[in-house]
Amino acid sequence: MTPYRNGSISTGISDFLLNCFVRYPSWQLWLSLPLSLLFLLAMGSNAIVLITIWLEASLHKPMYYLLSLLSLQDVVICLTVIPKVLAIFWFDLRPISFFSCFFQMFIMNYFFAMESCTFMVMAYDRYVAVCHPLQYTSIITDQFVAKAVIFILARNSIFTLPIAILSARLHYCGRNVIENCICANMSVSRLSCDDVTINRLYQFAVGWTLLGSDLILIFLSYTLILRAVLRLKAEGAVAKALSTCGSHFILIFFFSTILLVFVLTHVAKKKVSPDVPVLLNVLHHIIPAALNPIVYGVRTQEIKQGIQRLLKKG
Repeated sequence: MTPYRNGSISTGISDFLLNCFVRYPSWQLWLSLPLSLLFLLAMGSNAIVLITIWLEASLHKPMYYLLSLLSLQDVVICLTVIPKVLAIFWFDLRPISFFSCFFQMFIMNYFFAMESCTFMVMAYDRYVAVCHPLQYTSIITDQFVAKAVIFILARNSIFTLPIAILSARLHYCGRNVIENCICANMSVSRLSCDDVTINRLYQFAVGWTLLGSDLILIFLSYTLILRAVLRLKAEGAVAKALSTCGSHFILIFFFSTILLVFVLTHVAKKKVSPDVPVLLNVLHHIIPAALNPIVYGVRTQEIKQGIQRLLKKG
């Protein structure tokens, strides 16, 4: 590929090599089986949720549209990342083309930001359901979901697309070994001969602005839900509400915590093995995707009943 600059992609290489675990290559062997099982679980459970919501007319409601959106995001994230990681583990297929690498980078950033925003909208949905049940059907409508989806798509397109563009416009003049299993922004851009300060600052600012604002709103929603639930007088109502919302909040907390740990290990990289952030990065792309349909979907009574009806029809 011929190098060219001044506003265009500039590179002296045509592909990258993904080098997963520099210090502990044996990790690839013992990680391959559990990662494969998690991948099958994530793909299977999300597919079941999507098919059930699509085929069951009783589930054509705003809450379940949001669930299907979350499952669709999980499927895309898994398919973008995990098959390539497993190909490296099993067959040592480390090369990835220049375009594929930056496309993967964009999809990862875009869909993670989408997932965070979807969690926020779902938290608002639960807030309205618990705190304003009489107004729920007039507030959470199909039009509300459509507007929420447009907002999610637009917000994350505007803020995450520049991350991949900034990295792709850098000049890569020789080194092409990425010390990661995936094309994470900073893992790739550190191979550049150019100054990557802008890349670092932009990713940091966007990450904390988008995820930080979502987390604040999610925490606020569940705080108000908890306050309303504790005032309920009906027998069993408190336990039911806490069971449903509590599992949701724990999953969101896990999604955020593993990301925070990943960031902190990068900050303290001199004190931890460089393979630890790589491992956390891989797990962050598969564990939430495997858990989301179980916590949000299968534990929801209407989803379980829909699956049972489909099985009986089959």
